Amino acid sequence: MDFFKGQESLTAIEWILRSIIGFVFLMIVAKMMGQRSISQLRFLDFIIALTLGNIIAHPLSDERLGLKGSMITTVTLVILYMTAIWLHLKIPMLKQFFDPPPITLIQNGRLDFRNLAKAKLTIEFLFAELRKSDVEDISKVAFAAWEPGGTLSVFLETDYQPVTPTDMKLPTKPFNLTKPIITDGHMKHALLHEIGKDHKWLQSQIEPLSINNVILATVDSKQTVKVHEIRKSQNA
Repeated sequence: MDFFKGQESLTAIEWILRSIIGFVFLMIVAKMMGQRSISQLRFLDFIIALTLGNIIAHPLSDERLGLKGSMITTVTLVILYMTAIWLHLKIPMLKQFFDPPPITLIQNGRLDFRNLAKAKLTIEFLFAELRKSDVEDISKVAFAAWEPGGTLSVFLETDYQPVTPTDMKLPTKPFNLTKPIITDGHMKHALLHEIGKDHKWLQSQIEPLSINNVILATVDSKQTVKVHEIRKSQNA
């Protein structure tokens, strides 16, 4: 475990072992922090990600630095991060600080220049974001806001919104959700348990194929199994 401590020099194997430990450690830390910090970087998330990246990067590139201090610091920061998240859910003042309300940029087709400056955005950037939402004319926008996560929410005037079957009073089919039940020859036991079926039922649904020869198969809300991809040596 000498590679764990600061050294004058490290061998290639010791560098590899240090990298593996750092990688596994960061995965554990990311799991502790939860999906929020991965899916979107808000103010607190950005600070913690930037700090953790610098802390763990140094001992992975400098043999004179040990991993122990960086790992203790990282765990401490993660605990502080999780505490701050919990407090900001309980204390309205902290919630306002860490997750400020969205900034209204467009209201009834009119641009709010004051809020645009408050969000530190340029008009060119705003129009680029509108184009990503397939909006070519600002006058068609009923409401647009800059969200704390750094995304633009856009709602069109009702005259420009797509027509739905409900608007046309047309009959619709029930929503049918499809999920993968076999991937690369492995069945999803949790999904089978969820729909109240077993291995024998699944095998009967894909006969004459075997589960090992199916690359992708899905099951829908009606419990209909569909094979999408099989190994080339097999015939559909």
